[in-house]
Amino acid sequence: MNAAAMAVVAALAFTATDAGARSPKRVDPAVSSIVKGDAAALGFDPAKLDIARQGLKADVASGKIAGAYLLVGRKGKVVFEEGFGVQGPGQTAPVTNETIFRIFSMTKPVVSVTAMTLVEEGKLDIDAPVAKYLPEYANLAVWQADGTTKPAVQPMLVRHLMSHTSGLIYGFVQTGTPLAKVWAAGGENRNDLTNREYAKVIAKLPLKAEPGTAWNYSRSTDVLGAVVEAAGGKPLDVLIRERITDPLGMTDTAFYQPESKRARFAEPAKGDPMVYYDYAKPTPFLSGGGGLSSTTEDYLRFVLMLAGDGEYKGVRILKKDTLARMRQDETTPAIRQAGQFFPGRGMGFGLGFSLVLDDTVQRPGAGTFSWWGIAGTEFWVDPKNEVFMVFMVQAREAASEYQRRNRNWIYDALVK
Repeated sequence: MNAAAMAVVAALAFTATDAGARSPKRVDPAVSSIVKGDAAALGFDPAKLDIARQGLKADVASGKIAGAYLLVGRKGKVVFEEGFGVQGPGQTAPVTNETIFRIFSMTKPVVSVTAMTLVEEGKLDIDAPVAKYLPEYANLAVWQADGTTKPAVQPMLVRHLMSHTSGLIYGFVQTGTPLAKVWAAGGENRNDLTNREYAKVIAKLPLKAEPGTAWNYSRSTDVLGAVVEAAGGKPLDVLIRERITDPLGMTDTAFYQPESKRARFAEPAKGDPMVYYDYAKPTPFLSGGGGLSSTTEDYLRFVLMLAGDGEYKGVRILKKDTLARMRQDETTPAIRQAGQFFPGRGMGFGLGFSLVLDDTVQRPGAGTFSWWGIAGTEFWVDPKNEVFMVFMVQAREAASEYQRRNRNWIYDALVK
């Protein structure tokens, strides 16, 4: 190991074993990540925070949702955290910070951070072609308006996967289009394959755009999962466990949960079994784009690590400069306008996170980085205002609504 590599390992607070594995320091999982602070002293109006409480109570009472959990904090302290309703229809168990939710696309930042730990060790290059790690990505084709394809001119880079500028798509975002139908017929929705096998299937499907030219929400992070496996030399779940969840003491965050934890599973008021999979029944596919489940208490550890510039309770996951690189905008006005499902006005997208670029049109402060899941779960870190939040729910039909309401509830209550 050269001096530069040794410095990286030291900065990450890891020591090497004779097998080359990582032996991380670990945050004590028995000590809660929730450290309460006084809302008024931290600049929030408690009466205005109560509007969020009453709103979520009303949603439970009306049957709109079975339950939810909202946590809001500032400067490392939690000023509001409360569970609402029950874990699922017909249940009596209340939602708590230990209730396990399918977090869907909130998996993406976890996988992206895992990838960047490999970058720090020199095992992964975000500016390298994906084909360096997955050879089948050397000869890609781009969909044309007439239904034909043409060879891609530009290579797909690893950072294109992390920023959704790869040219890949999600069929559900492009619903009903000829390209989406080709993707469905080509195996986009299979879960009986390993990550490496799945990436080979995706490589055969036509791109919607040349890599690096348009932002399309996509299977990019699923393919990134296969890249991470190739670069890291282990399955994705093992790499995430070794590099993220074990060091942070996240004992309830996993692709699949043991049957013994079923009593803590959250379920939707309106269920679609095609969306709300049984998270105690493993498949070969470990979806880097949406396969994790977690609790509010667990995911808060990840959020506080991000808020701490890559470090939480003395355990460093990423260097500050590495996280800063993830928070650089990878888009341009042309890239944003060329694609579909972009986060919105005043926004950009980095390596795994959406970014607030203009807080005159967005409520969180400029520099806020965040992402959400299709069932309505969401987190953000707002460095400008030193605010963080985690929201858990299983209500796909209300996901966009809760994004808007959470911003209004929290920033209306932030009075100084």
